[in-house]
Amino acid sequence: MAEEESQNNLPGVAGDPAPAKAKPHYHGHRQRLRARFMATGGEGMPDYELLELVLAIAIPRSDVKPLAKALLAEFGSFNGVITARPEALGRIKGMGEVSVAALKVVQAAAVRLARGEIMERPVVNSWDRLLDYCMAAMGHEKVEQTRVLFLDKRNKLIADERQNRGTVDHTPLYPREIVKRALELGASAIILVHNHPSGDPTPSRADIDMTKEVQDAAAKLGITLHDHLIISREGPASFKSLGLL
Repeated sequence: MAEEESQNNLPGVAGDPAPAKAKPHYHGHRQRLRARFMATGGEGMPDYELLELVLAIAIPRSDVKPLAKALLAEFGSFNGVITARPEALGRIKGMGEVSVAALKVVQAAAVRLARGEIMERPVVNSWDRLLDYCMAAMGHEKVEQTRVLFLDKRNKLIADERQNRGTVDHTPLYPREIVKRALELGASAIILVHNHPSGDPTPSRADIDMTKEVQDAAAKLGITLHDHLIISREGPASFKSLGLL
């Protein structure tokens, strides 16, 4: 018996085949998710499943469902997750540099896609797409920022430029600089956009006063202020729709 055992251990002498490694339990689940996504384009899939698919690209050898659910518990929604600051994402257990980068690539792709759609047609005729773009770009920002959309005489977008970043409840706005930049770009009209990190898009008194200053400065040089949009995670507010312009 001892001799037989020793022969089985000799080079070139085959012993019993090693047991096949079982596939991790999440493999079949992940394949089914991918198949459903490809069949539906993600329509009807809950947020955690879409996050699973994104995270699985960055973490291919682990079950990422618990991580997806932890991210949603922290940030509230798929949008909240992909627009969260990288440092905030990195504080979630299981999130590394590659995973954070994967989520931020999704955000960048969404912003670029939305921006491409409004570049192709007059902005005033694509208002819903404009709002989608603004929400994707800054709806979940944690500090205030101001963007100015510069339009040509056909109301097509020439440039979208961030002017300033401020604090959680204030961002400085300089009417003279905005008008100067509009002249440099040959813009005929502008749209102001800024966010309210608090979630409430209601214009403040300071917002109203500053908008009036920009409107007056632009009008003197034949530049139209079409609107001032306030973006928040609860949705947008339009000065024009509110009767403030």
